[in-house]
Amino acid sequence: MSKPEVIIYTDGACSGNPGPGGWGALLQYNSKEKEINGGEAHTTNNRMEMQAIIEAMKCLKRPSLAKIHSDSALIVNAFNQGWIENWKRRGWKKANKKPVENQDLWQEMLKAMEPHAVELIKVKGHSTDERNNRVDALAVDASKKMQQR
Repeated sequence: MSKPEVIIYTDGACSGNPGPGGWGALLQYNSKEKEINGGEAHTTNNRMEMQAIIEAMKCLKRPSLAKIHSDSALIVNAFNQGWIENWKRRGWKKANKKPVENQDLWQEMLKAMEPHAVELIKVKGHSTDERNNRVDALAVDASKKMQQR
């Protein structure tokens, strides 16, 4: 039996880096759509980009083919160019022997992805991709709510 295909768009936003931040995700399965977002009072843009993927993966109720669209070159390249495997092999150290930033979220993301087949697709941010613009708006909205706290 083949896995259901879920199209996922994710984005993160931060006012100041670090500062108040937000994340947003859009999940599409067949004709159904689900939007989610959230934020943190003190965070970074990269952490919010990662949190968006983690939260989207938590929404999947059974093993799926998850096609994640992200404008984060860091995340897409980490998976598609094998950086994560190199980091793990070196004990979560980069090639320059310095620790990988945000190890906690990289590890949480990997755990959330475990039951799924995941494909990461790079999209251009702040461009003509309507779904990417929607998740950007979700992330920015969540970030603004964190600023008001």
